[in-house]
Amino acid sequence: MLGLLKRHEVGILLKAGHKRAEVARLTGVSPSSIQRVAGEALIEDFNDSAERRKRRIGRPSVVEGFRKIISDTLEKEADLPSFEILRQVRKAGYSGGKTVLYALVSSLRRIKPDSKRNEAFEWMRAVQQGAIPRSTLERELGHVTELEKLINGIRNGPSPQRKKAMTIVSLERGIKCSLVRSFLHLSKRSARSYWERYRHGSTMALFAKRMNPHRKSQDERIRQTVFALLHSPPSVHGINRTTWKLTDLQRILREHGQSMSRDLIIAIIKDTGFKWRKARVVLTSRDPNYQAKVEMIVKILSELKSDEAFFSIDEFGPFAVKKRGGRKRVAPGEDYTVPQRQRSKGCLIITAALELSRNQVTHFYSDRKNTQEMIKMMDLLRIQYRNCTTIYLSWDAASWHVSQDFAMHVKQRNDEAFDEGYPVVKTAPLPVGAQFLNVIESVFSGMARAIIHNSDYCSVEAAKGAIDRYYAERNEYFRVHPKKAGHKIWGQERTESEFHESNNCKDPLYCW
Repeated sequence: MLGLLKRHEVGILLKAGHKRAEVARLTGVSPSSIQRVAGEALIEDFNDSAERRKRRIGRPSVVEGFRKIISDTLEKEADLPSFEILRQVRKAGYSGGKTVLYALVSSLRRIKPDSKRNEAFEWMRAVQQGAIPRSTLERELGHVTELEKLINGIRNGPSPQRKKAMTIVSLERGIKCSLVRSFLHLSKRSARSYWERYRHGSTMALFAKRMNPHRKSQDERIRQTVFALLHSPPSVHGINRTTWKLTDLQRILREHGQSMSRDLIIAIIKDTGFKWRKARVVLTSRDPNYQAKVEMIVKILSELKSDEAFFSIDEFGPFAVKKRGGRKRVAPGEDYTVPQRQRSKGCLIITAALELSRNQVTHFYSDRKNTQEMIKMMDLLRIQYRNCTTIYLSWDAASWHVSQDFAMHVKQRNDEAFDEGYPVVKTAPLPVGAQFLNVIESVFSGMARAIIHNSDYCSVEAAKGAIDRYYAERNEYFRVHPKKAGHKIWGQERTESEFHESNNCKDPLYCW
């Protein structure tokens, strides 16, 4: 049968003046069908099923002839099984299939509404959805112990808690346990367990997480097996690693006849308190007189007078003047790179002294690190701080800092000091291997971060100009804002520029 919608389309095209051959091409309908539709009235109703019944199209239903017999049978015995109805209808001459007959029986059978079940399900669903006001529940279930906690468990608790609280509230209302289990999809054992835990221990026992007393992670034999393996190096078991991986632990345990899940191994290790920890690199000094030297420096600083000066002295470098990397903000999509191989524009060594009480830096550039440069620094400080009575020089235990030649020059300068009006020079050397106590290292770190990282100076002179300006601005700041040893404002110094045994003034990250 040609569909009513398609027939309507054909009628509209013919009415619009299209030729029959053109309509056949546009709609895909045969010319004979076009000719037949042309003689019919225009379609206005598009219900194909109703049209088929009206025109009696299709094979007649065999089972429809037995509708009255089936209906009369169900009137007498509404609960009669379908297969028994099929047997009786076959006796009456029915020769069709059982599927269509069962469908007809199902459509004719009256279903008795289970009012109690439906009422119980509707109430439980309303409680779960919060459709019943709390005040109504309190009036209806006022006898229930800790009702407030049960309602909060239903409305705000996690899924297991909601199910437990709903079970108790429903049973307390008098709903049959079978209906509660059917609604909440509970087993008989779970429902009984919830009720017993609530009856003997209230909501605390009901909502408490139940732990299996026979957990594998608490089995001492399994724990000993895991830690016996964990305490042995992986190399013993043919694994080319220095630390264990979880997959390797699991595999070796399986090879030894102990099949364990990853979660079980993790639980055993965590229960014992084992955790990953990175080794902390510590700076230490092996000087046997470490404590005595530190105490001497602390004593000098604590008793330092206004006409005395204490200097922390060291060298920065040598470092090459070239394009240098570092951390900086870059625009989206910008690729920040530094060539690995570059031609150096020159090399610099900065020899500098930081006066701790006034926070002033004295510096010059050296060709090399040796005793002569230290003598040059001593003479420069004697001139700059000529108004002081005593100056203390503190540095690390490098050979040119503690050479006999330098000690001889110090003695010579001190012999002439009183007559020529210069301060007396005293030394306060740091312990061996304790460069981290040298306060000027903190200033060097700040300078490196401020003007050397991310730099690309065109020449050695340009680099010197930036360094000179850095120290000039720093000194000027602390002249205007006096403070014993500066703060992070000058180049983000990593620690306060002050002598303290706990300080690590030397930045392990900055490089030359």
